Amino acid sequence: MSFVLAVPSKGRLQENAAAFFSRAGLTLMQGRGARDYRGTLDGMEGVDVAFVSASEIVGLLASGQAHLGITGEDLVRETLDDADARLALLTPLGFGAAKVVVAVPQAWIDVRTMADLEDVAAAYRTRRGERMRVATKYVNLTRRFFAGNHVADYRIVESLGATEGAPAAGQAELIVDITTTGATLRANALKVLDDGVMLRSEANLVASLRAEWNEAARETARRLLARISAEEAARLTRDVVAQFPRTAEDATHRRSGRELAAEAAPQFEATMRSENARGRLTLVCPKDKVAPLADWLVAKGAEHVTVAAMDYVFTPANPLYEALVRKLT
Repeated sequence: MSFVLAVPSKGRLQENAAAFFSRAGLTLMQGRGARDYRGTLDGMEGVDVAFVSASEIVGLLASGQAHLGITGEDLVRETLDDADARLALLTPLGFGAAKVVVAVPQAWIDVRTMADLEDVAAAYRTRRGERMRVATKYVNLTRRFFAGNHVADYRIVESLGATEGAPAAGQAELIVDITTTGATLRANALKVLDDGVMLRSEANLVASLRAEWNEAARETARRLLARISAEEAARLTRDVVAQFPRTAEDATHRRSGRELAAEAAPQFEATMRSENARGRLTLVCPKDKVAPLADWLVAKGAEHVTVAAMDYVFTPANPLYEALVRKLT
């Protein structure tokens, strides 16, 4: 079996997946254009790309027909009860973010939590002699979440269209749906329960634990994930270069770069990349820690501090591949 990478076949997810690989210096290529559902990954030999829907990707990974794929965590959790036994979610990709939520009519002013919903469901059953209806495409997620919150008096109405319109149309009393901003829910006079966020989802790089992981497949995964890890490390971190005074007297009294790095580590998640005898110290830290680290270095005597972004940061460690190997053993 060749090494198979499954990616979304159309829409925004495909565009974002292509951009994700492009950042790692790789290009998704479709054999005969947009209508071809097989392709390659330009820049990485030995990878057969399958262009399929995001929901189909879950099935390919679960059955072992694909080694790696890009799909939403909501689809993984909805499709597979035993997702963690079949798949490894290696890393979130920063796109396709959304929440699966429980939403009720805004007119239900006394219903704010799942505990309130349990009371409403029981009263609805007593008053009408039937169960409260929940419209959703997320049948399995709903059942698990409602059971965990002790809500039992309801029945699911599987939604085939715009779920948020079901209460207004008289098809259901409340809904479980996916939302990004909540604007569509508000436009349909719905509100999310305070504890009604079932899942915070986004696109993930997912590995199959059922695929054939022979030596060749593992080596392909190692090379591919090294590229992705190097780009991710570069995107999320910055080199912070501090220049300290270089006179002999200053050098005598200045603390060593290793001492400064040890003090900076717990405050700014910084590590030392290098230092030299001329007072130049290079640290690396998460990009959101750059400004406070720079202020701190100036306070420690740095004459100036510069910040540099990298394209890739390759190291002996390959955290994504290491995570995959741990799941496979």
